[in-house]
Amino acid sequence: MYGMSGPYVIRGSVSLPEAELMWRFSRSSGPGGQHVNTSDSQVELRFDLAATDVLPEVWKQRALERLAGRLSGGVVTVRASEHRSQWRNREAAAVRLAALLAEATAPPPRPRKPTRVPRGINERRLREKKQRSETKRGRSARDWG
Repeated sequence: MYGMSGPYVIRGSVSLPEAELMWRFSRSSGPGGQHVNTSDSQVELRFDLAATDVLPEVWKQRALERLAGRLSGGVVTVRASEHRSQWRNREAAAVRLAALLAEATAPPPRPRKPTRVPRGINERRLREKKQRSETKRGRSARDWG
């Protein structure tokens, strides 16, 4: 088996350190053949978010807050079993973990700046309402008889 396809970039120049990734393999459920009962193709990737020194402290705190529901003792876990080969499941798990950390460490969005409704929009709405009212009033049957 060859090495992983490269550093999995979280954001900017920060990437997942191979030394801090903990891998566990088990038998995957689902379709297969004779080979499926003997191969450990399901991958469980664990990353100790609380103890890592790779992430800047601000990012780490932000990720710990946002991923609080997914953490177990400060460790985030990702499983992959959609492929039949262990290598492809390793790739999928690492990419998923990098995407999860990228989303969790992203800066919060800028607060929305409230704006007023332009006067022209309000005037146009009222003008269209008046036209619609005139159209409907013109349809009344009182002059037809």
